[in-house]
Parts: sequence; C-alpha cells; structure tokens
Amino acid sequence: MANEHPPTLGLVLAGGLARRMGGGDKARIRVGGATILERVLARLTPHCRALIINANGDPARFADTGLVVIADGVPDFVGPLAGILAGLDWAAANAPDCAFIASAPGDCPFLPKDLVPRLHEARIAAGAPLACARSGQWSHPVVGLWPLALREDLRRALTVEGLRKIDVWTARHGIGTAEWPDAPVDPFFNVNRPEDAARAEAIAKQYPQA
Repeated sequence: MANEHPPTLGLVLAGGLARRMGGGDKARIRVGGATILERVLARLTPHCRALIINANGDPARFADTGLVVIADGVPDFVGPLAGILAGLDWAAANAPDCAFIASAPGDCPFLPKDLVPRLHEARIAAGAPLACARSGQWSHPVVGLWPLALREDLRRALTVEGLRKIDVWTARHGIGTAEWPDAPVDPFFNVNRPEDAARAEAIAKQYPQA
C-alpha cells in the first residue's frame, strides 16, 4: 500500500509542551486500550516508508517504540513548523528516496486509515506541492504533506523571516485539501485537556473502529 503514491516518510509531531494537560506527553494517554501514539503509528505505518517522532527533551522516553526521535532544529519551541523542518532535514539525510513527509500530531487518536493516500490525491488534484486535512468546517494544517523540495524555503521562513503561522507559508506555494466528514467522529479530534481525554475514551467505546 505504501507504494501506491510517492515514497513518504511519516512524522509524528509530539514536541509540544502540553501546557493545557499540565505537562507530560499527550501521546502517552490511553484511549480505547492503546496509547494515542500507538493509534497514530497504526494509521501511518501502512502508507509510509518509515516513521520518525519529533519530540523535544529526553528522546529516551520514546525508546520503547524503536523509532528515531528528532528534536526541533530551531530553538525556543517556535511551533510545529520547526518539527516539520526537522523531519524534512532528517529525511534529506537518511531517507533520500522519500520526496515527501506526512505529518500528524501525536494527540489525535482517531486519524483516518487512508490519511496519507488521500493527502497525496488532494495534492495532485490541486496541482500543488503541499496538502493538508480538513474535517467539517475546520482545516488542520499540521496534518499535512510536505515536499523535501521546499525544505530550504521553510528554513529561510523560520530562521530569517521569523514566520510561525503554517497557513501563511503554505499559501505562498499552493496547497491541496483532503476533506473528511466530522461526524459521527471527527478524525482529527485532538486531546488537549483532561476533559478531552475523557471524551476520547467515550468516543472509542461508542465507535471502536474509529
């Protein structure tokens, strides 16, 4: 299945500070009998050549996954674009056959099974180099497809221009949008607060295939 589209590296963005959860790794919260990270990896694995995790701090806390853990290359927790750039840099050095990386947050327990191929379809349909996901009325810019060809442009935007907003940068280059319904389960529901974790557990019980 991973060969139905250009070779793609999967990047799990787990580098946030989780302030609204009181700190800690949101990816380790259990939903429906598995951690959110395990659920994310299960959705990305069939369609990615390899997977890596972007996380700051001690990488050993993810050693049990057996995956490479990379930190932001741009300091001071400037946001998800820094994690995406770190993923692009790692891919350029270690997975040169992958022309794209597909990113997904480590706090979304219900990602769609067809996420990566649908992002590629949206990119091709739009004639654009980038793609992101949308559910209902909400776009999800961190759930996206990023070409290695734009790696240095992104570095310049982050380090020279001080740009932080994903939408501003992607609009410069053109972006396709892959659409999903947000009911009965929003596939991009994310766990930011303790009450979100409780809601995610309730959703998993009601819709075990989500």
